[in-house]
Amino acid sequence: MPEKGLKKGFTTGAAAAAAAKAALSALLTGNDPPSVTISFLTGEKKILPVHSVQKLTETRCRAVIIKDAGDDPDVTHKARIGAVVTVTRDNRAAGTRILITGGKGVGTITKPGLELPVGEPAINPGPRTMIRNEIEDVLQTDGRINGTIEVEVFVPMGEILAKKTLNARLGITGGISILGTTGVVTPMSHDAYIATIKAGIGVAAANGADTLVFTTGRRSERFAMGIFERFSPDIFIQTGDFFKASLDMVGMNSKIKTIIYTIFFGKAVKMALGFEHTHAAKSELTLKELARWAVDITGKEDLGNRIRSANTARHAFEFIHPEHPDLLTCVGEKIVENAMLFSGNALSIRAIILDFNGRVAYDSAR
Repeated sequence: MPEKGLKKGFTTGAAAAAAAKAALSALLTGNDPPSVTISFLTGEKKILPVHSVQKLTETRCRAVIIKDAGDDPDVTHKARIGAVVTVTRDNRAAGTRILITGGKGVGTITKPGLELPVGEPAINPGPRTMIRNEIEDVLQTDGRINGTIEVEVFVPMGEILAKKTLNARLGITGGISILGTTGVVTPMSHDAYIATIKAGIGVAAANGADTLVFTTGRRSERFAMGIFERFSPDIFIQTGDFFKASLDMVGMNSKIKTIIYTIFFGKAVKMALGFEHTHAAKSELTLKELARWAVDITGKEDLGNRIRSANTARHAFEFIHPEHPDLLTCVGEKIVENAMLFSGNALSIRAIILDFNGRVAYDSAR
């Protein structure tokens, strides 16, 4: 749930729909709208300011919306999202055909396993629906058109922004994806991150993988790639803090049989405790429980006290490794147990805990 007071935003898909609406409205009315009202797929409505409108010809218009992610961290926050709308009238046509294409800065799908087929512009189904809905709304207000309305979505800085995403790994080249399930960005909902996890799993499975290596971030992934050098980059998935949600995404794809977690100790302990989401805010509880395990396993109260008073799990790890391998084994086994529980015992789980130099401190397969 979003924290109270945090501002909601709108997705790149909503911005593209608004830009398309502004451009078509300008063509049909002759007036440049300062704002447009769009309908999210939740049923909510929102007025979005129009950054610019430029009439290119009598039948072609370009509009730009500034994407606002609200208080949610997003690489596309404040990015310009645009649409060029071209109207081709044909009195012989029975109605209006709406064609959605990708222009500069919008990626192209090059690998199977995503929501769209290979070769399509990376404009997801939700945004496509919103674009069509807003085009239809303009036509109902300003007059029907027999013929074709082409909407070319573009993102001027899309190729640069894409370098800050996992698009290349997913097989999306040349720009960003136009995303959004509903059009609304809810702070801290993490919908976009979970969608990226799901997409990564889908791409790996579509390319024949039955094993995935889950890491929590770029650094752990880099070390995991060193351990599993022969594995295709497709099978490495950064799951962030989403322990349970990532396994839920795997459960939606029957081709995946094995998950290998390659993680640092801080996240490992939270996973061992069964936290569905391993956010750093739970650190105090993590150390208390780890201290209790330490005393139960080693019988050493002083070790428990040192762990309990540690600043972080990383600090506590200095007291544990390599002197107390049984405690690491306890953590690793609990990770496997909880992952099996979250997956409904449908997967084979392997857990690898790294030291902070990236060396293997524990491997459940050994």
